[in-house]
Order: sequence, then structure tokens, then C-alpha cells
Amino acid sequence: MHPILISIGSFHLPTYGTLLVLAILSAVYTIVRLGRREGQDAGMLLDFTTWMLLVALVGAKVLMVISDWSFYRQNPGEIFSTATLMAGGVFYGGFLAAVLFAIWYVRVNRLPFWKLADIFAPAIVLGQSVGRLGCFAGGCDYGKPTTSRLAVVFTSAYAHEISGVPLGIPLHPTQIYESLATFCIFGILLWQFRRKQWDGQIFLLYLALYGVARFFIEFLRGDEDRGFVFNHLLSTSQFIALLAILTAAFLGVRLRREGGNPRGERRAAADGNEPAGKTTARGDTAQELQPTAVAPAPKRLRR
Repeated sequence: MHPILISIGSFHLPTYGTLLVLAILSAVYTIVRLGRREGQDAGMLLDFTTWMLLVALVGAKVLMVISDWSFYRQNPGEIFSTATLMAGGVFYGGFLAAVLFAIWYVRVNRLPFWKLADIFAPAIVLGQSVGRLGCFAGGCDYGKPTTSRLAVVFTSAYAHEISGVPLGIPLHPTQIYESLATFCIFGILLWQFRRKQWDGQIFLLYLALYGVARFFIEFLRGDEDRGFVFNHLLSTSQFIALLAILTAAFLGVRLRREGGNPRGERRAAADGNEPAGKTTARGDTAQELQPTAVAPAPKRLRR
């Protein structure tokens, strides 16, 4: 649509790259703000985010190559070509790589995984919303031909060269569909963040909502290089989206049922035998006040 934002002589500033940087900055800002609200150190969050971004970029490229392996197998030199390195890659590849890295990182550094996952979820989906506008500007991730009034027509020869988007044909603006969907999910996650009952709830809500949105938007996608499974029954992203929805449902039930505390942080009584106290709105265990007007209860035997 508008792949080059600014051209000055031989200097060309790509719109996709500019919006990608904006997406990263907006995500980092959101992580720091939500992290401080949850009592997490800003420096640690910035270090963690930097590593996750690097891992995610590599993972996105790897899944892109795997998804279109029939092409790369015949053209192995293209794996490390400029076009491949400049491509955004497959989002779910970056997401899965980042999650696996996060699991390792929080274990090594003894960090609260689910609390951090809740902090990162709104930031990720906000970054997706901004990033998809870059896809729209560059022509990648385009939709199928349509006669809908919402159709868009790409005319940039450069966009066709870098992304393969068809020119002069009305297409579904799937990039805009996903940008709007992810921005709505961002709003839902922020609204729910203050109301969450257990750690992990926001992250799993993100998995489920984005999985549903991505699954249906994929039916309108027209680019064939994103990979398919089950004899073209589902795209690679649709298959992963279904797994994400099922995973969110399974982990949601498990985390909610874990212990008496809805956050899975049950605190044992002092002697290891008494039940935990009442649960406050933030998931902390409050000590129940003992009545003073009645005779004291008999002492328990010490273990």
C-alpha cells in the first residue's frame, strides 16, 4: 500500500520497519508500566524483554522456513538471503520460541513465571496490533480476492516485489482485520488485568482470544507461503491456534483449581496442619482474628 515511508536520494525508510520499531517500543513501555504495578524491577524486565525479542525474531524466521520448506529446499541459498532476513517471519514461530526461552529464563533466575506472563500478554498483543499496520503498508500477509466494499487494491510494484501481493485486484484487508482484532484484545486484557483472580489468567485469556481471532482470519488470507497441514485442511497458524486454545483451557482449569488459593499460592499454616486463612481480593492469605471473650483453645502438641 505504501511500503516506503520516506525516500531521500538513495536513502529509503521502509514503513514496515518503522512500524515494527514502534510496535516494539509500545510493547516495552506497556511491560514496564504493568511490571511496576505488579512490583517487578524495571531493569530486570528490560533485560528479559531484550533477550525475548532476539529469540522471537529467530523463531519467526525458523518457522517461516519450515512452513515454506518446499521452496527453500529447492533454493537453499534463499534461507540466508536479504529477502528472508528482512521478512517478518511467522508470528507463532516467534511466540513459541519466546515462550520456551521464558520458561528457561525464569527457572534459572527464579522469577514468577505466571505473573510475568500476565505482564507480557497485553504488551505482546499491542505490538501485534501496531505491527500488522506495517504488514498492510508493505503488502505482506494479504487477503483473498473479494467483491466486498472493504476490499483494498495494491498498486505498488515494490510491494509486489518484496511480498508477492497481487496488484490491481480487490483483496480482503486481512492485516487491518487482525490489527483491529488484536487492539480489541489489548483493551480486554487491560480491563481484566486489575480484576484477575490468579496469576496466569491474563496470559491464558490472550492465548484463547488471539487463537480464535487468528483461526478465523486465516480463512481470508490469500498468501500461500504460510504453510498448511492435513492436506491443506488447515494452515500452520490455524493448527497452532487450535493448540493454543486447548492449552489455554487446560491450564486455566488447572491453575484455577490449584490449591485453596485461586492464584495457586496456598500458604500453609504455621504448624503445617491448620488450614490457610481467608483469601483477600489480591490472593493474599489474611489471618483470622481470634475471639478474646472466650476461653482459649487447648494447646496442640508440638511436632
